[in-house]
Amino acid sequence: MDNKTITIKEVAEYANVSQATVSRVINGQSSVKEKNLNKVLQAIEVLGYTPNSAAKALATNRSNSVGMLVGSLDGPFYGPLMHSAEDAIYRYGMHLIVTSGQDCEKKEVESLNFLRAKQVDGVIISSDKISDDAIVDYTTKFKNFVLLNRSIPEIEQHCLYLDNELGGYLATKHLLDHGHKKIGCITGPLTQHDARDRLLGYIRALAENGVSYDPSLTIEGRFDHLDNFEKASILLERAPELTAVFCQNDNIALAVYDVCTQKGIRVGDDLSVVGFDNNFMSIHVRPLLTTVGFPVHDMGKIAGQMIIDQIKGVTRSHQRKLMPTLEDRDSVKDLRPAIAC
Repeated sequence: MDNKTITIKEVAEYANVSQATVSRVINGQSSVKEKNLNKVLQAIEVLGYTPNSAAKALATNRSNSVGMLVGSLDGPFYGPLMHSAEDAIYRYGMHLIVTSGQDCEKKEVESLNFLRAKQVDGVIISSDKISDDAIVDYTTKFKNFVLLNRSIPEIEQHCLYLDNELGGYLATKHLLDHGHKKIGCITGPLTQHDARDRLLGYIRALAENGVSYDPSLTIEGRFDHLDNFEKASILLERAPELTAVFCQNDNIALAVYDVCTQKGIRVGDDLSVVGFDNNFMSIHVRPLLTTVGFPVHDMGKIAGQMIIDQIKGVTRSHQRKLMPTLEDRDSVKDLRPAIAC
C-alpha cells in the first residue's frame, strides 16, 4: 500500500483500537497495554504507515530516537548487544541510531557529537577509548544516558556492566580445580577496563591456590581477530611447559586453536583452553570450547529499558552488575590424579 494514503484512523481500524491508542503508541507513551501495543505495531508494519517525524518531534519535544555508540559494527559481541537494545527500544515506538568508534578515540568523540546534533532523547554509550573524566563530562550534555561495560562512581546509577574480575577468576579457578598449575593468559588490550579486570581475576585465582603469578606467562592480545595468532604463537614458544591457557575472549581462543593445529598440539589433551564471552563460535569448534558466559542479550535488553525509563521519567530498579557463568565443555583436560577405588 502507498504509505501516503495511510492515516491514523486506518491503523486504528486495522488494529481494532482507538485512534487515541495509536497516537499514544506513535508518541512513545507508556500507558498503552502490551497487547494493544503489539497490535498497533503490527498494523503499522503491515499497512506501511509512516508518521510525520518532524511534526511529532515538535508536538512532543522529542525526537523519539535513542543514540548508541559501540566500539565496532561487526563481530559476535556487538551484533547481539545492538539487536537486544533495539528490540527493547522499538517496543515503545522509538528508534535506535547506532554509531561506531572503530577503536579510535577521535571517532568515538565525533560519534557522540553526531548523536547530540541529532537531538536524540537518550544515548547508550559503550566506549573503550574515552577517559572516565571525559565520559562524565559528556554525560552532562545528554539528559538521559546509560554507560555500558564500565563503572564510574560519579555516575554509578547510569552504569551497566559485567563483573569481569569474577569472570577471569572463574576461568582460572576452573583450570586450577582440574589440576593445572602452569596456566598462561592472553589478555585483551590492557588499555580497556574489562581486560584489566579479567587479568585481576586470573591473578586472584592463582594467589588463592598458592600459585605465584609469573608475568612471562601473560601476553597482551586483542579482542578482535588481529595479531592473536602471532601472540598465541609467541606465548607457546616462550613457555612450552604450559598445560593451559586462559583466553580473555573467544576470538583469542580460536587463534590458540589455530596455532595448536599448526603445531600438532591437541587442544583438550596436550593443552587446555578456556575462553570468554560464549559467543556462537564456541559450540562450532572441536573440542567444544569451555568458556565464560557473558549475558550480552541481557545487557542490551536492560540497557534499552533503562534508557526508556529515564526518557519517560519512570523510577525503576534495574540490575546494573551482571554475573558471568562458566560454560563447562570439552577443551579442559583433568590433570588430577585418579582416586583409587
